[in-house]
Formats: sequence, structure tokens, C-alpha cells
Amino acid sequence: MTACYCGSGGTYTDCCQPIHQDHKQAHTPEQLMRSRYSAHVLGLVDFVIKTYHPSCNAESERDAIAESVQSEWQRLEVVSTASGSHDDEGYVHFKAYLLDQHQKFCLEERSRFLRENGLWYYIDGEFPQQS
Repeated sequence: MTACYCGSGGTYTDCCQPIHQDHKQAHTPEQLMRSRYSAHVLGLVDFVIKTYHPSCNAESERDAIAESVQSEWQRLEVVSTASGSHDDEGYVHFKAYLLDQHQKFCLEERSRFLRENGLWYYIDGEFPQQS
């Protein structure tokens, strides 16, 4: 059994794979965020694109998204989750660690997710102040 790439402690088969196969299996913003991270690790560009909110027009950014997916992702740390201003909005603050050209980087973001027609989507994020 392969441990899930998102660091949840579960197996990939039980954690992110069902969401990769069926987007509606992400019942919370955190589940979608974790599955998007795992999709980066696995190079699932189409999944990353289709889980952007439709207003983002991610398909037009396919090349840039594919390039980001190609990084050497090391691990994910979910710092916190929070509800939004309504039931169809949520936030996930995370740190994603990667290697790029033999240098270590940490991408830290507080991502915002919206639910439409029963599906959660990534819409945007902000970069917290580094302490």
C-alpha cells in the first residue's frame, strides 16, 4: 500500500485517488487541496486545471500550470483550515515543500475554495507574511 502523497496518513487508494477519479469525492476544501497537491506530485495536470474555479480560466494557463506541476514536490503541511463567510466557501492554509534545480523552497499560501453545484474549486489565495 502506497502512503498518500498529501501526508494525510492514509493510503493513496483511500485518500486522494478517489478524488482524482471523481472530483465530487472532495467533500471539504481540505480534501480538494490535498488532492491537488497529490496531483502535482503525480503530474496530473488535467486534474489541477479542472479543479480551478471556472472563473479562473485555467485552461488558458495550461503551460504555466504544467510547469509548476513538474517541480519535485517533497511534502505538504496543512497549517489550518477555516470556514468562509458562507457554507460554500472555505480556506486552507498550507506549506508545500519542493526542490527546484537542487534548491529547497516552501510555497506557503492561504487558499480560498468555493463550492458550486456540489463541487469544490480552488479560486485564489494569499501569501501570508513570513515571520
